[in-house]
Amino acid sequence: MSEDRNQMTEQIRGLLDHWAAGLADVVASMADQKPEVPWEAAAAPPAEPDLLWWEQSFQLGAGATVWVATPRSTWEYVGTLTLKAAGLETVETNEARNTWLEILGQSLSSLARSIGGVLGREVTCEAGAERAPETNPETAASLSLTFGGTPQSPLWIGFSPKLMDLIAHPAGGDTVEAHASHTDAGGEPAHPHRSEIPPTMDLLLDVELPVSVSFGKTEISMKDVLKLTTGSIVELNRGVNEPVEVLVNHCLIARGEVVVVEGNYGVRIQQIVSRTDRLRSVR
Repeated sequence: MSEDRNQMTEQIRGLLDHWAAGLADVVASMADQKPEVPWEAAAAPPAEPDLLWWEQSFQLGAGATVWVATPRSTWEYVGTLTLKAAGLETVETNEARNTWLEILGQSLSSLARSIGGVLGREVTCEAGAERAPETNPETAASLSLTFGGTPQSPLWIGFSPKLMDLIAHPAGGDTVEAHASHTDAGGEPAHPHRSEIPPTMDLLLDVELPVSVSFGKTEISMKDVLKLTTGSIVELNRGVNEPVEVLVNHCLIARGEVVVVEGNYGVRIQQIVSRTDRLRSVR
């Protein structure tokens, strides 16, 4: 039992190292300043009156969850820093808050990938919510974002017992490579290789198609359009943690989450839409 506990502790340390590094990279890509993010074990969240709680579940079954508590002073500072780096001169509190949640969401996606590395299978985030745990989990840590030698109030992350149990006893599920080699009931590959595609279709495979990403839509009146200036914000019909839509030649193909790769925005595919949904999106 103690051997399992030691292994579990080492794995959690590795996950926290990766998450801290990922959080620093996301902030750096959006705010043009890379903070230092040291962490240490901490049983209880910060004793501050106005914490922003975030509950993040992973696609590992019910109860596989982490909770993050961020002091207001920290999310306001990081959110404001990010938006000012984007050119905004004044930043509303709610804008800074939503920006922090976007940064946090991207960093937790990085944590999901690290958990997948431990379990030997792909792990992604489910929809999160602003919710605190009913009781503080036993395994937790605090992280400080330090800009130019000045630390902000530390944020706190806690791991649910279910997630800890999965990490301590990985079942060794299918990897991404294994999924690619799955066969059907007759023993044939579930997906044909390119060589098995009909020749007429093969002629089209090198045709280039425009790919776009839809963050959302809205409708505004003409008078509001005329009021738009540099720095204006148009609110869309999609929440900050909802998946974006991937369109190929104006046809909905997939949904995914926005990520940052070496300073560039990208989209990690989370769902390939059904044939019916694709036909409905054709214009």
